[in-house]
Order: sequence, then structure tokens, then C-alpha cells
Amino acid sequence: MHFWRDQRVVVTGGAGFLGSYVVEKLRERGCRAIVVPRSRDYDLVTMDAVERLYDDARPDLVLHLAARVGGIGANQACAGQFFYDNLMMGAQLMEVGRRRGLKKFVALGTICAYPKHAPIPFQEAALWDGYPEETNAPYGLAKKMLLVQAQAYRTQYGFNAIVLFPVNLYGPRDNFHLETSHVIPALIRKCTEAQEQGATAVTIWGDGTPTREFLYVEDAAEGILAAAEQYDQSEPVNLGSGLEISIRDLAMLVAQKVGYSGEFVWDERKPNGQPRRCVDVSKAAELFHFRAQQSLPEGIEKTVSWFQAHRESLREVVY
Repeated sequence: MHFWRDQRVVVTGGAGFLGSYVVEKLRERGCRAIVVPRSRDYDLVTMDAVERLYDDARPDLVLHLAARVGGIGANQACAGQFFYDNLMMGAQLMEVGRRRGLKKFVALGTICAYPKHAPIPFQEAALWDGYPEETNAPYGLAKKMLLVQAQAYRTQYGFNAIVLFPVNLYGPRDNFHLETSHVIPALIRKCTEAQEQGATAVTIWGDGTPTREFLYVEDAAEGILAAAEQYDQSEPVNLGSGLEISIRDLAMLVAQKVGYSGEFVWDERKPNGQPRRCVDVSKAAELFHFRAQQSLPEGIEKTVSWFQAHRESLREVVY
């Protein structure tokens, strides 16, 4: 509570899915000066807007959560935009921050930055051991440049920047647009609509064999703030639950929570994405005492309940 009381904090992406939870938790911790830049006012891809944001907000600390992000389809359709926008936002926010004497910069990388065939569980030391999975490599590499920049700036300027690498997030307020969402919200929407319409089959990309790890959005927010409070080193740190599940088993779990009893049709013409994803979460526990609290079945149940109660006001991101 004391750490945040007198901090002026900018939360990029603070009106989005993860950011809205981070802002709520900052307020709970007594932070009284929170600035959430909106894209209509500050296009953070442009340097002029970044300079103006620092002029207006005068932050002590920046939590950089804003990103162009989506599932496999969105990554394929918008590969260039995802690379450029994510690279420019992060690079410029950090550069202006170090020029202005910012106390601390907290950036989010992505699990998509890991090599396609990194040993399971992904350990932070493996980040540079190969090329990311091709369908989301532009996004993953753009976000990984945050780590390069943060380490270079710490070495040359003594700038306090840290980079966290979260697994796939999910939870209430997620993006449920079928063309741009990640797998859990897409499955929830598809199964709910199929159940309502009496459909007997739902089609899913790939063959169902890839595995993923998921982190409930409130747990992610807690992890980010714990790192902001307690961690001041140059090495990357994973944020995850430490639990791996196949897409096939995930689909069955979502169907159970929704009440969908039809079958799944696996479209093997579509890409699977990375074969396996599961991270080593020991560094987060050791360095800033973070451990995920929400189980996947309970988290999906909460997400399904929220989705069904907010059908008329869903957050849908279109690129």
C-alpha cells in the first residue's frame, strides 16, 4: 500500500482487458494518481504522442500493457501491423521514459516470444535458443525487443526497466470477437451459440493436440503489481500457472461449463500454432512471491458466467 500511495502511474492499455484489472488493483492499493491514455488521444505508435503523454502525465512509473494482440488468425492477417505497432510503442515509451528520468518501467512480453521447440517447461534462459512459432513470430519478436532494450538501457543508462513474459490470459471482459480473440473466449462463444441454436457440431482450428497454459486475468494483474513493487533486475520473468492442457481437453472443459453437448470438428487444414506451451514459474515465486491462485475450471466457469450475462455489451476488438 505504501509503495503506491505517492506514485504517479501511467497504465498503457489501462482501459483494455488486463489493464482494467490492473487499474482496479492499483486503486485498492491506494494509488491516487493513475493515468490511462486512450488511443484516440495518444497514438503511442507515434513519438509525438508519447512525448505528449509524458508531458501531460509526469509519471514516476509506467506499466506498459498496451499491445496489438490476437489469436492465430489475427496474427496471420495482421503480421506487419502487429510487428510494427508493438515494436514502436514499446521502444518509444521506454526511450522517452529514460530521457525524462522515469523511476521504473514495467513491460509485458509474451509467451509467443519463446522458440517453437523450447524444452518444456519454458525457462527464461531458453528465450534465445531458436525462432518463435511462425504464425505469431512477428508479434513475439517485437515484444521480445522490449527485453533487449530494457537490458541495454540498464547497462548504459542505469534505467530501471523490467520485462515480464505472461502466458495466455483469460477471464471476464476478454475479447470475444471470433476473428481476433484467443482460444478460450472463442470456444466459449462458439459453444454458447451452438448450444442456443441447437447445433450439433462446433469447428475448431487444428487437430486439438497442441497444449497451452492459461493465467486468469486477476492473477496476472497481481503478478504485474508484485513485480513492480519488488523486482528490480534485468532478467526476464515468466508469469503463469504452471499447468498445461491440450486444446482438445480445453474444448471439452469449456463445453462442460457452457452446457454444450455436441461434437467438435477439428479443421486440420488450419494451423495448430506452437506444439506445446508451459512455463517454469519458479522465478516469479522466488523473486517477488507470485503464485497463481485461480484454478482453470473455476476460472472458465467465471468467464462463461460473465459472457452470458454481458452478451449485449461484449468487448470485441477488430483490426
